[in-house]
Amino acid sequence: MNTSTTYPITTTGTTEFVPRETLATFTDYRSAQSMVDRLSDAGFPVATARITGTGLRAVEYVTGRLTRGGAVLRGALSGLWFGLFLTLIFGLFLPGPAFGLLFGAPLFAALWGRIFGFVGHGTTRGQRDFSSVSGFEAEQFEVTVAAAYADRARAILA
Repeated sequence: MNTSTTYPITTTGTTEFVPRETLATFTDYRSAQSMVDRLSDAGFPVATARITGTGLRAVEYVTGRLTRGGAVLRGALSGLWFGLFLTLIFGLFLPGPAFGLLFGAPLFAALWGRIFGFVGHGTTRGQRDFSSVSGFEAEQFEVTVAAAYADRARAILA
């Protein structure tokens, strides 16, 4: 496939339009990455290469069920970490041993985290009782290089 297009390239804060040529199109990212890696291993100036995902769509991966108990536990753990962070920050600046701070702040923060986890889950009123992670997926991945380097890239890949 030999298509030529002009895309902007940004270097050192300036944008210049450089003609680009497509070397190949793949349905998975690993294949596109492998092609660029082969070019790199051969000493090709890979700074001229691009892997462009096309046909993007938003995908939400459901990771599990959210229960009131789970929300309270996650809130407590989050509060505990926040309390430990505060203990570290304040402990650096307080004179003398701060054993009360070492144990009190994380436990106090964990308590508040439990409360916020419970209330936060309750405010959804059962409308979103699942946890998820959002991301993007591409239908295909196009490997392009600056047109001036296209023939050299094709020779390496042949």
